[in-house]
Amino acid sequence: MNRQLLHTPEGVRDIYGKEYAQKLETENAVRRQFNLYGYQDIQTPTFEFFDVFSKEIGTTPSRELYKFFDKEGNTLALRPDFTPSMARCAAKYFMDESIPIRFCYLGNTFTNTNSLQGKLKEVTQMGAELINDESVQADGEMIAMAVEALLETGLKDFQVSIGQVEYFKGICEQAGITEDTELELRKLISGKNIFGAGELLRQKGTGTAERDLLLKASDCFGTVEVLSQAKTPGLNKRSLAAIGRLETLYQVLCAYGVEKYVSFDLGMLSKYNYYTGVIFKVYTYGVGDAIAKGGRYDQLLGHFGKNAPAIGFVVVVDDLLLALERQQHGAVTESEITTITYGEGSYESKLSEVKELRKKGVRAVLVPEREKEHGNK
Repeated sequence: MNRQLLHTPEGVRDIYGKEYAQKLETENAVRRQFNLYGYQDIQTPTFEFFDVFSKEIGTTPSRELYKFFDKEGNTLALRPDFTPSMARCAAKYFMDESIPIRFCYLGNTFTNTNSLQGKLKEVTQMGAELINDESVQADGEMIAMAVEALLETGLKDFQVSIGQVEYFKGICEQAGITEDTELELRKLISGKNIFGAGELLRQKGTGTAERDLLLKASDCFGTVEVLSQAKTPGLNKRSLAAIGRLETLYQVLCAYGVEKYVSFDLGMLSKYNYYTGVIFKVYTYGVGDAIAKGGRYDQLLGHFGKNAPAIGFVVVVDDLLLALERQQHGAVTESEITTITYGEGSYESKLSEVKELRKKGVRAVLVPEREKEHGNK
């Protein structure tokens, strides 16, 4: 036998026993909170046509997708990200719907990357999407639901960092930066490569005032007071409007009573280019990356023929479980399994005994006597 077949490929793993029980319990806790907010469960395919995740959509780069062909020659891809799939689904089934639509979902995503740095290529995500609602109250609902879902799992110490893509785009527009340069600059700033970002702006001949605004955005983080500090003289109307929306959002979050979990970061950007407004990430100690992330994507559904505003987020279940473990959250305690053995002539009576135990909610298995004896050796 080829013993290599016993191992999983790099970037994926088996989950079983108490660890899997903990995962199921955590997923159930998150789903309960989603359902309390009126979000309905939906399931989309594990793979889609490649164009659903194309460069024009602004999702995961093509080189990081698992791509393959069907028998008709169509290029398909395993989903790296749920949001484009949700947008396609909403456009297909709710094209003419104008009232708010609320989806929630659970599934695995797949990213084909070599720079794992301890991360998995297959991860479980749970998420929610609110479509046809452009209000700041919808932004607040999403962030508040994310906070309450994490609290429901038992996580206590975490922070929601909130940014606004429009603030960054407004300064880029003010500086006359092209779309290609903006995308390159986004990668540098989101990677905290401020030196590289400064050099790029100097090469492009960006004015000193605009260059300083863009580079200092990464320093605009902290409590709600940083929003007032960001209103510098000469700031464009688009960026000022973005700050104003964040200030209103903070009031909504105060009404929900979750403001203590909130901070702001005007230098926050996402690798997903489809975000158009508020974006947020949830951080906690013991995990190097965000355990939940999301934002507003008001133009994404237009790629599928439905012009509608939307906002959503995902919880990265694998990272959440790691955080719960490292914060010594109480593990799920599985009930013991009762073993009933039967011998010659006693099968039916023992089976009746097991059936009664199961009716009472007791976990029970029925095994031949020889199997029990073998297991005790």
